[in-house]
Amino acid sequence: MSQKHRYQVTTPLAVTVEDAFAYHQRRGALQRLIPPWESVAIESSDDSLSVGSRVVLTAKIAGLPLRWVAEHTEYDPPHRFADTQVSGPFASWDHQHEFRNLDPTASGNLSSLTDTVEYQLPAGALGNGVGNAMARKKLESMFAYRHRITSDDLQLMSRYRSSHLQVAISGSSGLVGSHLDNLLTLLGHQTVPIVRSPGDPRAIAAWDSPSEVEKFNHVDVVVHLAGKSIAGSRWSDKVKQEIRDSRVIKTRQLCESLAKLEQKPKVLICASATGIYGDRGDEVLSESSTDGDTFLAGVGAEWEAACQPAVDAGIRVVHARFGLILSAAGGALEQMLLPAKCLGGKLGSGKQWWSWIALDDVLGAIYHCICRDEVSGPVNFVSPDPITNAGFAKTLGQVLNRPAMFPAPAFALRLALGEMADALLLSSARVVPEVLKQSGYSFRFVELDAALRYSLGFERLRSETE
Repeated sequence: MSQKHRYQVTTPLAVTVEDAFAYHQRRGALQRLIPPWESVAIESSDDSLSVGSRVVLTAKIAGLPLRWVAEHTEYDPPHRFADTQVSGPFASWDHQHEFRNLDPTASGNLSSLTDTVEYQLPAGALGNGVGNAMARKKLESMFAYRHRITSDDLQLMSRYRSSHLQVAISGSSGLVGSHLDNLLTLLGHQTVPIVRSPGDPRAIAAWDSPSEVEKFNHVDVVVHLAGKSIAGSRWSDKVKQEIRDSRVIKTRQLCESLAKLEQKPKVLICASATGIYGDRGDEVLSESSTDGDTFLAGVGAEWEAACQPAVDAGIRVVHARFGLILSAAGGALEQMLLPAKCLGGKLGSGKQWWSWIALDDVLGAIYHCICRDEVSGPVNFVSPDPITNAGFAKTLGQVLNRPAMFPAPAFALRLALGEMADALLLSSARVVPEVLKQSGYSFRFVELDAALRYSLGFERLRSETE
């Protein structure tokens, strides 16, 4: 008979047990809590915690496909819910989530979340001897992520006590858009995707017809993130024109439509990028800095100018100038991992500044800009601690326990990528988030090392028992 193990962790939360429980039972909670470094997908779920409801997950262990079926066995809102493994990698698995009230005078927190897992490994004594260390390591990294993201999300809820909002999002299938959709839903808001072609009755085909545009009359906030990827293919004159048109023309058309509405949205958050500053060496760049003179700087300037019809119509417009967004779920960091694991180092001289931001801070800062009426105009979405490319490579190597030994020469990058190499990898922009800091946004991640360890699963949350 396999030995039974127990893993238990508790985290204080800034909201009531009712709010904490509601967060966990809303659509998308499980997706939000799956660590981005794990190859786990939700095959089926009815988004319910009620007794008898089932969740089916697919995963890979050592490259082999695995199906995990769990069934909820206890449901006592807002105090606890529980699930058990029906079939999967463990000999047995029972998981209880418990929410308790706290005395707020002691710590300022209103409640706590305790996760307790009791599990048995397969293959009896052999499984215990070989697999328990690996299983415990996975549990410690998974729950470090789950408890951190839950605590931070609920802290965001506590800090911005907003009324129910209807938020329309373009680019809602992309890295930022999909995670923003998920977070806003968990915070109690309703999201609506903005698409190009009609067909989905829930969506708004913003560029299709006046009748579709009329659906914006019921929307409080528009978040416009859509645009052709700047790193999707080698730049040609045709690709560069598509990059520009997908941002400038589509944004202008959207803003002209919003300006004509009888009931206009209160705020438009429109994507932009720190590429608007161009290649500026060691110069410290804030929102008041001048634009650069590169291709991407020109696109950025036209992109932001395309929002003017909305500004003129009295809509509060925020230009979200995104820096390098870090997430193991996709984007630049995902592409950096293999070279870094193969001892890759700096790009070119390594002296160029990279202004980065964790994905969860992108989401938090968007929500901050939605809720703070005083924020408008350009906003730099970067951490307060930009770093040189050489420093970035060294830090990533240290997190992965790999030395950053082999640099990539600038000529080789230009040979492989053409003009895109200078624009995306070798250009220097030392950008600081002046508006976010002055308006009171509290960053989840300021230091690169902490952001990478969290994003890649190197944090550990030790059990309170055993």
